[in-house]
Amino acid sequence: MFKFKTFPKGGVHPEENKLSAASPIRPLPLPDRVIIPVVQHMGAPAEPVVQKGDTVVTGQLLAKGDGFVSANIHSSISGKIFRIEEHFDASGYKRLSFVIDRRGDDWDESVDRSDTLRENITASREDIIQKIQDAGIVGMGGATFPTHVKLNVPKGKNADILIINGVECEPFLTADHRLMLERSRELMIGIRVLMKGLGVDKAVIGIEKNKPDAIELLNRLAAKNAGITVQALKVKYPQGGEKQLIKAITGREVPSGALPVDVGAVVHNVGTTLAAYEAVQKNKPLVERIVTVTGKSVKKPSNFLVRIGTPIAEVIEAAGGLPDDTGKVVLGGPMMGKAVSKLDIPVTKGTSGILIIPEGEAHRKPVQPCIRCAKCVSVCPMGLEPYLLMSLGQHQMWDKARQERALDCIECGSCSFICPADRPLLDYIRLDKKRIGELIRKEKKAVS
Repeated sequence: MFKFKTFPKGGVHPEENKLSAASPIRPLPLPDRVIIPVVQHMGAPAEPVVQKGDTVVTGQLLAKGDGFVSANIHSSISGKIFRIEEHFDASGYKRLSFVIDRRGDDWDESVDRSDTLRENITASREDIIQKIQDAGIVGMGGATFPTHVKLNVPKGKNADILIINGVECEPFLTADHRLMLERSRELMIGIRVLMKGLGVDKAVIGIEKNKPDAIELLNRLAAKNAGITVQALKVKYPQGGEKQLIKAITGREVPSGALPVDVGAVVHNVGTTLAAYEAVQKNKPLVERIVTVTGKSVKKPSNFLVRIGTPIAEVIEAAGGLPDDTGKVVLGGPMMGKAVSKLDIPVTKGTSGILIIPEGEAHRKPVQPCIRCAKCVSVCPMGLEPYLLMSLGQHQMWDKARQERALDCIECGSCSFICPADRPLLDYIRLDKKRIGELIRKEKKAVS
């Protein structure tokens, strides 16, 4: 019998709306054209290694990661590079992108495309990290931090536990849930790959108790894999936050300004873990991912296996098309996702879901004066004072916001969700963080 754990500080309980939870993963028909940005990760943009007019195959390197904190970009289809140009992505900014017109579906010959399960891990620790870097694997829960960087534990630090994030606490999203059910054996091998790459002998899979089928299945498989266990968790948002998950599972608290590895933990999403299996055991780069398409008015809430670069309009069409009452299209979940203004923007490595919000729920309510109820303080999982940070942002008091730990904000949106006055708390905290970042860069430049 599981003892359900959770993080002790803050958190909220949004309506779950897991409308696509019973929808099996279906491969989306191949797009005729893809748009593949050189920035799909945290860190420096990748540098193109191909040119307009070149013919490429699926899995071929298009752009090489520029520096340690960067990631390689590969072609998700075979065909001809029609253009290399600036194109809008989910951020609302134009990014240098490869526009490729498909011709057939020819793959790089080194990729193992068979259904054979490759259980025997022969690669060394160093080879595992290199293969993951070569394959362009990044955090697929939304953060998109390059995976090879996390596996390279800095000198003087020591990781003793790998935590696999199967929480998927964002309302509506079910891509990770379906992955755990349908790709469970590959997931287990992926966990062992990451354990070897990290140099640890213990891994824990965290899953919220609203996924009892995944808990039962992975617990049964984990019993056959030494060092791997499953920890069932209470349903509370943002349970999937790195620091919250580490606290729930290990009891360790990541200090302000510190990283998970500072307390001996490294966290990877289940999608990232599956991609690591495919990279190391199948030599497959990250060219596709599972995407949930959902919403209260969507005809067929679904989970699709989508090639990177596919325009989101094509993914929406496969789920029954854009509903007549659509008010907003969001990439990700309703708590941390970003609304988009165009439907020709592409699916990228970090696109976990496409949420379509009806008109009646898509608009913010009028902002009211703060009533000093402190609800935002009580739900903040980082122990911050969101009302204060918003006020500091309004008055451009960036130094004070820095002292009040604005940079510790994980941008979960719990404060804005709970605020009875409908104040845009997170918007101003994001502004705080942006301005503080600029100050820090100026300080470093002045020192150098």
